[in-house]
Amino acid sequence: MVNLRAVDLNLLVVLDALLDEAHVTRAADRLGLSQPATSSALDRCRHLFADPLLERGRGVMRRTARAEALRAPLKTLLGQMAAVLDPPVLDLAQLRQSIRITMADHPAVAVLGDLLPRLAATAPGLDLVIQPWHGAAAALEALAKGQSDLALSVFPAVEAAFRREEVLREHYLVVMRKDHPAAACFDLDQWLAWPHVLVSGRGETRGALDEALLRHGRTRRVGLVVPSFLMVPPLLVGSGLIAMLPSRCLPAGAEESLAVFPPPIAVEGFPLHLAWHARRDEDRALRHVGALIRQILAG
Repeated sequence: MVNLRAVDLNLLVVLDALLDEAHVTRAADRLGLSQPATSSALDRCRHLFADPLLERGRGVMRRTARAEALRAPLKTLLGQMAAVLDPPVLDLAQLRQSIRITMADHPAVAVLGDLLPRLAATAPGLDLVIQPWHGAAAALEALAKGQSDLALSVFPAVEAAFRREEVLREHYLVVMRKDHPAAACFDLDQWLAWPHVLVSGRGETRGALDEALLRHGRTRRVGLVVPSFLMVPPLLVGSGLIAMLPSRCLPAGAEESLAVFPPPIAVEGFPLHLAWHARRDEDRALRHVGALIRQILAG
């Protein structure tokens, strides 16, 4: 068993920076230390953990498997220590912090327009960094490593180290240009007689609708796959394409140029979740931004 009284806790702060940067000089600059002092701390960490932690390879330093395994629990430990030793006492208006939110364009469109003025009125010193969505697993990994603060999307399940809260239940609508031939007497046959546009960040050509159609013994033709919901409405206006979109992806005033219908067969919607790491439960800035997101989506 490790003798904790023999461990210099300052080493863990240096190790956290070293593992984030994977570079001695950048870690030293971040911490305000000299490069020799940072190198010495790395040597002591290697001895403490009986592992090289950072290894040289083709001009760069790479984290060992042991180092990768240490990153998330180390950040959790340092966050807990900070909460014990230096609990936040500032009013919301005095907070100065950046909150990094991982989300796709669909929830971003639904949230940001209202979130920014509400933040300006309640916590003007908080800045937002919107990070791109690369899937649920990548978002949770970023939360665990401290590379992201909040994530807003669909998370089917999370481990005990994370918090997950449903903030919205979304449903789908079928959308096409106002004068589309299928709009005159829209039904299942008209829907499937035209090519569809599908949104997929991974370039997939099948989605939730295809599973529902199979249960009815039907299929569709996907004529176009795009990576962003924001691209879809302009594409519909100038083509014969038909899309099935989450309701909140429709732009304001969409009914002026687009025809909108409920799907002619039942297509299950989906929940939208807000997720964060449990070690951030007491982060006041994060809690405030999360509360505003909940209010906006509830309204």
